[in-house]
Amino acid sequence: MAALRAVSNSVRLACANPSNSSINRPVSVKLSAPLFTQSSKLFSAPKNLSFFAHGRSFACRTQASASDSPNPSRVQELYVYEINERDRQSPAYLRLSQKNTNALGDLVPFTNKLYTGDLQKRVGITAGLCILVQNKPEKKGDHYEAIYSFYFGDYGHIAVQGPYLTYEDTYLAVTGGSGIFEGVTGQVKLQQIIFPFKLFYTFYLKGIRELPAELSVKPTEPSPAAEPSPNAKACHPQATIPGFTN
Repeated sequence: MAALRAVSNSVRLACANPSNSSINRPVSVKLSAPLFTQSSKLFSAPKNLSFFAHGRSFACRTQASASDSPNPSRVQELYVYEINERDRQSPAYLRLSQKNTNALGDLVPFTNKLYTGDLQKRVGITAGLCILVQNKPEKKGDHYEAIYSFYFGDYGHIAVQGPYLTYEDTYLAVTGGSGIFEGVTGQVKLQQIIFPFKLFYTFYLKGIRELPAELSVKPTEPSPAAEPSPNAKACHPQATIPGFTN
């Protein structure tokens, strides 16, 4: 601040006592380095800076604009069918409990085919593992802890984990993803249509950009009669997503 006062006094003196020899001359003021070091907090850099050097220019943006980032609170719904067409040797039941009935510790690795919610395109596969937590004879079913992924070809994959009940609908947590699903959070509702051959999923996804149009389709009503289109089952090019996972 002392340096600023000194500069200010010098300028006032120069203006108050002009001489004939300096009336038409610009006033030059020499600022010492300490002025800038002491007063650096008085200046703030703009958000967008442009620099020019030797005829070339480049720009530096100090922060991303709002349009560059997804809205973390917005929920997007994604619908897919998982269908076991009995051609992938899935599921495999590993009776590690060494008991004659389903019991704690039994493992069930599996992989099935995935179709869009309108059953018009093949998108990929599921792949994962179910760990038996408890057999429920009164409900004629089992309670599993499931860890698996949904593969969407070139779009990437979604990972989920949570309860898989063979006798009623459940919700699993979306734990992450890759590709367009990088950074995703949310949950997915699992609906048993015909266990374990036909299931319907409703994803509630947050933290990602707008889903591609071919994934954001109006779903076919879940029912035992729901079937993929012949072109999707045959994996014809017009009935698959880019690089669909097989």
